[in-house]
Amino acid sequence: MPLLRQLEFAFRSTGILSAVGTDSSRGEPVGPPGVSPGEFGACPASKMPASPTAETAVLLQNARELLRSLGAAHIAGELHVEWNSRLKTAAGRADCRQKLISLNPQLVEHPTEIDRTLRHELAHILAQFRAGRRRIPPHGVEWRQACVDLGIADEKRCHNLPFPARTYAARFVYRCPNCRHEFPRVRRVRRAVACLACCRKHNGGEFDLRFRLRLLTSIGLRPPMK
Repeated sequence: MPLLRQLEFAFRSTGILSAVGTDSSRGEPVGPPGVSPGEFGACPASKMPASPTAETAVLLQNARELLRSLGAAHIAGELHVEWNSRLKTAAGRADCRQKLISLNPQLVEHPTEIDRTLRHELAHILAQFRAGRRRIPPHGVEWRQACVDLGIADEKRCHNLPFPARTYAARFVYRCPNCRHEFPRVRRVRRAVACLACCRKHNGGEFDLRFRLRLLTSIGLRPPMK
């Protein structure tokens, strides 16, 4: 689709954009594109497990035993478990190629969720092992079956733990020349975008150059060129 036909969906007008918890499928902005919020900063030392080595060894042993009991002994010896301080809002992450499960250190504040999170991520690795080289959806039927086999049949795709989301201050403010609605952005808009509401109201939802967003101000930067 040509760039000029890309429409800008409605932004939140708070001036602060949350990098997590928004849904790009609804057209709402998230944090810097292509960058995970877990890649910024480090987790405070107080959030790390008191004895990460010992606890990790126990978790790894449990995970390997689960794999062996389900006929996946071939990959049990390749499995690794770690505490990753770069994880901020995700409870865990599974790398099927590396056979690596990463856990968020904030889980130590919710000890009853550690084993469940371990099994959730292990289900990803088990499901991919069973599928072989065939690509499978992250939370499809294969993953759900693996969850059943791992004793977490009612597992959800996302956790509901109160992990704080990282926020980013909007540095750029754009305005629709027609309705005068303002759109704060974390990054400068690099393509032609227009006010979706005005395009829908006056042009059947198609891109209209009359409603192209204009840079109003660059917070903390030099004034925009006239």
